[in-house]
Amino acid sequence: MGYPKGIVSESEKVVEHKHPHVKMLFVPILTGLVVLGGGGWLAVLARDLDEPWDMVTLIAIGAVGLIALIWLVIAPIARWRTTHFIVTTERVISREGVFKRTGIDIPMNRINSVRFEHSLADRILGCGSLIIESASEQALEYDDIPSVEQVHSAIYFQVSENEYADDPTEDA
Repeated sequence: MGYPKGIVSESEKVVEHKHPHVKMLFVPILTGLVVLGGGGWLAVLARDLDEPWDMVTLIAIGAVGLIALIWLVIAPIARWRTTHFIVTTERVISREGVFKRTGIDIPMNRINSVRFEHSLADRILGCGSLIIESASEQALEYDDIPSVEQVHSAIYFQVSENEYADDPTEDA
């Protein structure tokens, strides 16, 4: 899935586009397997009940299982899929959310510093946190960015390019 249409102007080029690392999906997928396994086990136990309670129990198990799957599995996967971190030649763009969308754009010329952090587990998985300090008072932290060092370098390069493009002494 590409980034949301209409957020990148014709004059800018996308340098990096990332979704959060797939490690965010480990718990929802594991939860889905537990819900399906537990529901199947309870359905087998419900066969031993007398009529009509066996059917009532199966319907209740199915309804609770479906709600659990939607809430604990499908919703996190949809959130992951609709979360975008985009670096263009002019700005850093972050968009997230399914029903309630939130986003922030940081122009490259407003970025003061960019750094990354990753634990040993993050290094093994190839992701980390990206911290962008801009003209605002509080630094913005983006967690679970895949190839965080590559994204860090891309942002740093674009910030440097924009500094030189705005510097009138470089025309000589």
